[in-house]
Amino acid sequence: MHKICVMGCSGGGKTTFAALLAQSLELPHLELDSLYHQAGWNSLSTAEFRARVEKFTSHDEWVVDGNYITEVGDITWGGADSIIWLDTPRLVATARVVRRTLGRVFLRKELWNGNREDWRQVLSRDPERSIVVWSWKMHDKYTDRYESAMTDPRWRHIRFVRLRTRREVRRFLRSLGFDLSRFNRATQAKL
Repeated sequence: MHKICVMGCSGGGKTTFAALLAQSLELPHLELDSLYHQAGWNSLSTAEFRARVEKFTSHDEWVVDGNYITEVGDITWGGADSIIWLDTPRLVATARVVRRTLGRVFLRKELWNGNREDWRQVLSRDPERSIVVWSWKMHDKYTDRYESAMTDPRWRHIRFVRLRTRREVRRFLRSLGFDLSRFNRATQAKL
């Protein structure tokens, strides 16, 4: 595994997992959300987003996390040798998103490029504004998409790893020689 995409619904643990995996394997890591969401929650243009992702994935080794299949899937999946799908149950993912989002709102924590979540986003019913609603609504779509992709001949060059539980995630990391005891309880709890 040298070119790895980490996929899954919001709240599934993609970024935490990808960062730890990249650190363990000593590979560069790119969180697609941090690139896509520019200041003021403005989206990077598709052309610029694709160019930056293409530049990052032009190297021999990398870990990318995020879904963005429509925008850059041909680049990330096309170059990947492995896809790790964190198939977190909907209720678990939603609970994580709610907890994480409320913490960010209360602490005014910056996500990327000066952006912060606020109460209007949390309380919105619009999935384009509320990560909680997005996570809930997109869960089944991602499940259908990734189950189909696993049997699609177009992606036969990719090794798919589907991890559904914390136990499976931890077992997988240990199989790579990853020492979970090096990390604090808060990080371990996210896995």
